[in-house]
Amino acid sequence: MTTQTVMSTRPASKLSSKLWFGLFAGAAMLLATPHAASAQGKVDAQYEATLSGIPVGRGAWTIEIGDDQFAASAAGGTAGLLKAFSGGSGTSASQGRVVNGALVPTNYSATTTTAKKSEAIHIILANGNVKEFAIDPEPPVDADRIPVTDAHRRSVFDPMTATLLRVPGTADPLGPDACRAGVAVFDGRMRYDLKLDFKRMETVKAERGYRGPVVVCALYFAPVAGYIPDRPVIKYLAAQRSIEIAFAPVAGTRILVPFWLKVPTPLGPAMLEATQFITQPTPPRVAKTQ
Repeated sequence: MTTQTVMSTRPASKLSSKLWFGLFAGAAMLLATPHAASAQGKVDAQYEATLSGIPVGRGAWTIEIGDDQFAASAAGGTAGLLKAFSGGSGTSASQGRVVNGALVPTNYSATTTTAKKSEAIHIILANGNVKEFAIDPEPPVDADRIPVTDAHRRSVFDPMTATLLRVPGTADPLGPDACRAGVAVFDGRMRYDLKLDFKRMETVKAERGYRGPVVVCALYFAPVAGYIPDRPVIKYLAAQRSIEIAFAPVAGTRILVPFWLKVPTPLGPAMLEATQFITQPTPPRVAKTQ
């Protein structure tokens, strides 16, 4: 993972489906920061997406952080009424190395499939810079789209790695400092900036797994390049000042990942929330001895 005062039903309908795929396929609006990871842990989570309280999507998300590498993957699809009108599914994955404690992504891939088309995106990164990227099938050139330059693809994160928020220091990572972050993201098509601001603390309870505090941040989206300025969904999201995201901890680490995300839409609040959030530390790998 933007405005018009009044939007027609058709753009609003497109907004709801774009939000689902953006949130769960890794192209929407979550953050990362390039600070070091201090331990190892894993997350096995399931999420439900709703629009005005009506289920519109479901998916699963796994994250594993080791002593020298990390991996994250997500898969989801539309459900309920939205599936009847705009069925589809999406996946995303990111892998990388842990170098001197820092998460360094090397590969990102994402696929989106609907009744009308399928699309695959692949990005190769090195030290925060995009080395290669491709979209299959290659999209047509649109003169209205703001071009993405080589400079736009430097010092960026892929969308999936951008779901891992690391809080530096030694104090409890669940606090206002977690929301003092900003990041540049390239998703294969669009380059955008994200910023967090602290809002409040809350307590959550998943149906399975995590029960405890989360830190709630305001989330601001700023498109930079690779987008069409007149698109209603871009205008709407960029103008929003009421998007909120709640982060929960990955056990055994100083890394936080989203527990829920709330986005106001013309059709009512869109929400992505964990129904299962099972997290546990993993022991460091022991070197073999002769």
